[in-house]
Amino acid sequence: MQPDLIGLEISKGELRRLSGVSPDKVLRLATIASSKERLKFWQNEILTSLIIAAVAVGLVYGLIILPTIGSAIPQGILLFIIVFFVVILGRSLSSRFKIPKSLTQLFDAVDQYHALIVAVDVNDQLAVSGELDDSLNDRDRVITGLQLLREDLVRAFKSDRLLRDNKKLFANQEDLSVNNLTNIQALQANTQASEYSLLLNQVLQIALDVQARRTGNR
Repeated sequence: MQPDLIGLEISKGELRRLSGVSPDKVLRLATIASSKERLKFWQNEILTSLIIAAVAVGLVYGLIILPTIGSAIPQGILLFIIVFFVVILGRSLSSRFKIPKSLTQLFDAVDQYHALIVAVDVNDQLAVSGELDDSLNDRDRVITGLQLLREDLVRAFKSDRLLRDNKKLFANQEDLSVNNLTNIQALQANTQASEYSLLLNQVLQIALDVQARRTGNR
């Protein structure tokens, strides 16, 4: 992957800092669509719930059950099963309240953005092998479009978090309402029909979706 593409990626650490939520804890469209990612997500959820249930039941069993009624392994196992299901249900309900739909949609947009970076990388490899002969100027426009989209995504995450933390304060942060949509549209208009123009169209579509979500959340 070319250095200019590597610099465009938004890392999990940056997403966590911007949103206040770990990307691995968000059930996104990309996770649902991929059986591997879906399995990984639920494995993490089940493992975390098992650990929480084991600690909770261990404390209850050691501090309450043993001193009062003595050894009660069947009751302990039953208690563990009940607590496990309560924990996994509680975590599921908690994530729905803690992670609003608007934030999930932003993570979806980031997944689409990263998919475009991969598509440009594939085009670069095809160009090296001589199977693609698109203009380098068009590639530069796509890179510029992705840079502008990255800025909009970062601002959208900041806006969303600020809205969740303090709605009154959000109203005074006009700089977070700025976007690069007009600049991306200009890049798209000046790009000739090619593989890169298709990618730039997708960049524009994601930017439009992000702007629509930000407008709808205000």
